[in-house]
Amino acid sequence: MNHGTALLWKRRALSSLSATRRGLPKEKMSENGVSPRAKVLTIDNMNPTVKKVEYAVRGPIVQRALELERELSEGMKKPFVEVIKANIGDAHAMGQQPITFFRQVLALCSYPELLNDSSFPEDAKSRARRILQSCGGNSMGSYSASQGIESVRQDVARYIERRDGGVPCDPDNIFLTTGASDGIVTMLKLLVCGEGETRTGVMISIPQYPLYSAALAELAAVQVNYYLNEEKCWSMDLSELQRSLDEARRHCNPRALCVINPGNPTGQVQSRQCIEDVIRFAAKERLFLMADEVYQDNVYAEGCQFHSFKKVLFDMGPEYSDIVELVSFHSTSKCYMGECGFRGGYMEIINLDEEVRAQLTKLVSVRLCPPVPGQALMDLVVNPPQIGEPSYDKFIKERTATLSVLAEKAKLTEQVLNTVNGISCNPVQGAMYSFPRISIPEKAIKEATDKGQQADMFYCMKLLEETGICLVPGSGFGQRDGTYHFRMTILPSTDKLKILLNKVKEFHQKFTEQYS
Repeated sequence: MNHGTALLWKRRALSSLSATRRGLPKEKMSENGVSPRAKVLTIDNMNPTVKKVEYAVRGPIVQRALELERELSEGMKKPFVEVIKANIGDAHAMGQQPITFFRQVLALCSYPELLNDSSFPEDAKSRARRILQSCGGNSMGSYSASQGIESVRQDVARYIERRDGGVPCDPDNIFLTTGASDGIVTMLKLLVCGEGETRTGVMISIPQYPLYSAALAELAAVQVNYYLNEEKCWSMDLSELQRSLDEARRHCNPRALCVINPGNPTGQVQSRQCIEDVIRFAAKERLFLMADEVYQDNVYAEGCQFHSFKKVLFDMGPEYSDIVELVSFHSTSKCYMGECGFRGGYMEIINLDEEVRAQLTKLVSVRLCPPVPGQALMDLVVNPPQIGEPSYDKFIKERTATLSVLAEKAKLTEQVLNTVNGISCNPVQGAMYSFPRISIPEKAIKEATDKGQQADMFYCMKLLEETGICLVPGSGFGQRDGTYHFRMTILPSTDKLKILLNKVKEFHQKFTEQYS
């Protein structure tokens, strides 16, 4: 037998062996016996940056909570009768009622025949007509300009001028967005460039809102952490900013500094002095400032006040207001509105290079326009009923009641959690969350490590399984090594919040005893 014949027989013999016996992965067969076509897109060849994206607010804990809800609905017995979700700032899902005037105007805009209905107040009708006249074909179903409806941008500019004591605002500097998140990601896209040691670094607070880390991962930018000072009610610290920046410059090019005020997940309200210090720091170090101010109406603690970065910047005079590049963000999703699903928001740009502005305009035009109903809602937020108009008294009553209840629940959360041995909670000065530190016994930490989990993930998962309370572990937001936290929203109804807090209290005591 010559060499060629021998090789042929060897191939035939190998082909008669199963794939498994030859050490190859076994091919799946379809019902008709034909091997299925391999997928073009697989986990191995997909965009690698997407695989690095994590978003703790809707992570494994929340997925398990949804499973538990389904199991309860199917009659399965649990140690609890309902799942109480306090993982996300979704106000209406937690029972907060919408502002009547906002919904009236949106209803009129959505179905203009209602303009003939006498049950709607005249100021709501007038506002709806103005919005519709700004829409193509007098319909909210039409596209708007990519930067947003001009009349809405004008109203946003007037709102900012009132808020900031007369500091001028140019409507051309306003870009309407799909919630604040859309604006944040858009600006990060403009900022990120370079490779290796020149790759853009973006400074974000730790703890942080996971949108930032997720967006930076997707953009393959460098996340530069700076730690908030928990011992001083999560304040910003200039020496910490400097440390973070100096270390980052060894391996990347830090170009932007992000600040969330009032804070998420930490609930702090930064002082005016702090904001001035941050602006000076940004000017000195040539950093682009990004101010996430979506909780600007959510300030509860005595002695605290919201100061916009723009207002402080211009109060500091031309030395800073002429040079510091700033973008600030607002949204319809938080404050007293809580209208998360409409995805309304805006950003204001200050001192942006004109050629970059042209690129920004091009970038936002790719997604055509933000949702027009969200733009309409943003218009109502910045231009609500005025004194003397039919809807004014009811609007003020609803707005005041909503913010008052949130303030009460913020205080209740702090008070109850601080009665628990092993839990310490800073005052919830603003926003919609508390971020208490929890003490976890070494035995529990070891068990979590053995299971490949962070200790606070282990804690929160057990809390969910035993009580039905859904919180987010602090590791999803970032925290100093050796510390553990969870984030909880104060949005559940007062009765449910009391149940939640008492269950957390009982669980923590039991958990500590079990692992001591």
